[in-house]
Amino acid sequence: MLKNKIHILSIAFLLAGQISKAQSAVWLDKLDLSVATQGNGKPGINTSVDGKKLTIAGKTFDRGFGTHAESSLLIKLNGKATKFSALVGLDDEMKGHEPAVEFEIYGDNKKVWSSGIMHLGDQAKPVSVSLKGIKQLELVVTDGGNGPYYDHADWVDARFETTGVSTLETFNPIASEPYILTPRPAAVPKINSAGIYGVRPGSAFLFRIPATGERPMAFAAKNLPKGLTIDSQTGIITGKIDTKGTYEVLLSAKNAKGSVSKKLRIESGDKIALTPTMGWNSWNCFGHEVSADKVKRAADALVRSGLVNHGWNYINIDDSWQYNRDGKDPSFKGQFRDKDGYILTNSKFPDMKNLGDYIHANGLKMGIYSSPGPWTCGGCAGSYGYEKQDAESYARWGVDYLKYDWCSYGGVIDGLPDNDPSKVPSLAFNGGGDLDKGVKPFKLMGDLLYGQPRDIVYNLCQYGMGDVWKWGDETHAQSWRTTNDITDTWASVKSIALAQDKAALYAKPGNRNDPDMLVVGVVGWGNPHQSKLKPDEQYLHISLWSIFSAPLLIGCDLEKLDDFTLNLLTNDEVIAVNQDALGKQGICLNTIGELKIYVKDLEDGGKAVAFANFGREKAKLSYKDFKKLGISGQQTVRDLWRQKDLAGIDVAVQSLPLDIPAHGVAYYKLSPLK
Repeated sequence: MLKNKIHILSIAFLLAGQISKAQSAVWLDKLDLSVATQGNGKPGINTSVDGKKLTIAGKTFDRGFGTHAESSLLIKLNGKATKFSALVGLDDEMKGHEPAVEFEIYGDNKKVWSSGIMHLGDQAKPVSVSLKGIKQLELVVTDGGNGPYYDHADWVDARFETTGVSTLETFNPIASEPYILTPRPAAVPKINSAGIYGVRPGSAFLFRIPATGERPMAFAAKNLPKGLTIDSQTGIITGKIDTKGTYEVLLSAKNAKGSVSKKLRIESGDKIALTPTMGWNSWNCFGHEVSADKVKRAADALVRSGLVNHGWNYINIDDSWQYNRDGKDPSFKGQFRDKDGYILTNSKFPDMKNLGDYIHANGLKMGIYSSPGPWTCGGCAGSYGYEKQDAESYARWGVDYLKYDWCSYGGVIDGLPDNDPSKVPSLAFNGGGDLDKGVKPFKLMGDLLYGQPRDIVYNLCQYGMGDVWKWGDETHAQSWRTTNDITDTWASVKSIALAQDKAALYAKPGNRNDPDMLVVGVVGWGNPHQSKLKPDEQYLHISLWSIFSAPLLIGCDLEKLDDFTLNLLTNDEVIAVNQDALGKQGICLNTIGELKIYVKDLEDGGKAVAFANFGREKAKLSYKDFKKLGISGQQTVRDLWRQKDLAGIDVAVQSLPLDIPAHGVAYYKLSPLK
């Protein structure tokens, strides 16, 4: 009898162990969350993105994952999990803002659950998903349709029910080891300028010949129009052209290793910025911490790093050169403008004219930032009601570029409330799609800029509202944003890239669609870090901005350039596609699964082709659908990143082998064999 009882007890303990094993729980916060990608900040383990207690609609939680849209976390289940449960919602720490997100769950790349759009203050929404048979799970937080701003999202009390395992593996499938493809420039001279340059008669002319090669180097320019001169040591051309006309100039550069020449067509007429703007902008690295000293150092770094020798020449000051409405600047005396309405610069920018002169002395150009509303996005003084004074100030300071950001204008679209700017929020994006009211402020400033005695490239930052690409040219603008702000995440770059075709037909010399700045190198909007984009993603990012004929504005700290980032920014063949004088924008002409194939016509009769792999798996195939790309006959295939010819092929009978990593690109130029 005793033996039977022992045997029964043994079976009971065994069954209890099996039941316990079947019902074991794995908490999400116990997994490695560092591999998650997200729009801003670091993954919070049992905290919000800002490191605070997890709080949704007034209720606090001890456990969970605090993240920021766009966000993705991949988890290997291998069929060992049976259920996932959690609560989701927006964190209360964003009170005073209007974030919106959607939580999504994907099992083996198929959507198995969605929260729908959630807003701040919504009660936490329960999640309960069966995971039977699922090998891979992805937890996603997407933007809720109003931009990825303040989207602090929480997965709380999140756990897996598992069978036979006590933990689960998180992973990121994209390779993280940087690799360099761009060959180093040769010692012999090479001129890297675009083939065309636009200027208006009577405007100050400033052009620095971008040339690589061993220094010292002597420069010359034959057939310069009357009024222009060249500094033979620096290659900087200055002066004024008084009359309209087309001038064919022959640039040359010579050093101890050899000499080179290149044609430049100068168009003196109504159009400027005939090729996309190339340069640097302060926002993505410094945010509100920008200062005149940092801007000067950026200008020095652009020259010292050699970027200037590849065509990068704008130094653009973004938000926070004006006084802020918070009144914290020690020199602020309650006035944003002088008695005549001319804007005052804050204590970090004591002499804007002097700063402009410093930048120009290097053969570079200066950009600035404002808003048609009373406040910029960061709460600094905007141009509302003082557009004439601001346009005159910019011309007097020597500004060459204005980024004009919608920001608070939605708050005054029907007039200034009670004639009191303090009642207008700094962010009011409503009304931007109104084709009467939304165009008005941009046309007003555009006309004033056009009337100044210098060329000021005009960029409309209004996020693509109202199909800006259809009317931007009517405001005297040369470029316009097509999208919300970019972040250094794959989700951001991918979504922006895939949305560019709709505006492509409106791109031409002097008119550019702007998918926002480049997010490579050390970025961080005041919290510096290396770009979260993986190396393959950065190659794809630069390749597509090149083939889109997009403005190229570096957003990183130029004093912290590493070899990999320099490799991305100094490939003259990739840049040449972007700067091609024909001015067309590349579009997607063929899709194979997650592989998108973009094609851009070039002035010399060739075509740039970017095979962009947006999927998580390698794309390996032999490509032969050249008819869909408008390519026929015998072609030379050149790898633009490696700067070498791959082969000559007859596309009618031969195929092109492709082996493209996940989130990577193969970027080629195909030229008809002569």
